[in-house]
Amino acid sequence: MIRAYGVLAAILDDAVKDRRLLANPTRGIDLPQKKKKPHVFLSHGQVHALANVSKYPALVLTLSYCGLRWGEATALRVQDLNMIRRRLNIEQNAVDVGGKIIVGTPKNHQQRSVPFPDFLTVALGEACKGKHRDDLVFPGPTGTYLRYTDMRENKMSWFASAVKKSAVPRITPHDLRHSVASFAVSAGANVKAVQKMLGHSSAKMTLDVYAELFNDDLDGVAIALNNVVSQLGVLKMCSKEA
Repeated sequence: MIRAYGVLAAILDDAVKDRRLLANPTRGIDLPQKKKKPHVFLSHGQVHALANVSKYPALVLTLSYCGLRWGEATALRVQDLNMIRRRLNIEQNAVDVGGKIIVGTPKNHQQRSVPFPDFLTVALGEACKGKHRDDLVFPGPTGTYLRYTDMRENKMSWFASAVKKSAVPRITPHDLRHSVASFAVSAGANVKAVQKMLGHSSAKMTLDVYAELFNDDLDGVAIALNNVVSQLGVLKMCSKEA
């Protein structure tokens, strides 16, 4: 409903610009608030259990610990990996449009450099072994781009099969971005670092999407303020004055 409204409103905006309408009657309408789907955050153990039973374990781990979008991961070429600095250079995005893979720039048209943990070095090295610089790191069965299979369809994809075998909550490959956000925040990363890793357009967007991950920071602020005041001895001074 909300998507249909957006399309109609945009069409009528063009009609106003072309002076075919005096005003857009859809603007100013109060729409029902869109309910956010609860995020599913896997634990480290669940991620590795999922990878171990997957057809593409290195891909699952890369999605889970680097926060790439599906199209960004499947468009990775050997030349995009810097094994010395442990970086993934995200320059392309492969999207399935009507059964045809269209390769373009990443979302928001911004290239970025994403670090990967050292334990992924061996798996990524094996994925690149014997390949040329322009070859895909994670190709599909035919050697071309690996396609995203929507798990809502009535067929079992390789990813859905791995989810079932590992007994993790029902998720899609895209949901693994939520887990890496959780891992990063738990490891002490600030919102700007998480934003850059995930390729969000702004830190505000990251906070809007993952606000619940930063809730514990409120307690941290209170604890830090208490520690500073205690060290300065301000409380003792105030009690004496009272």
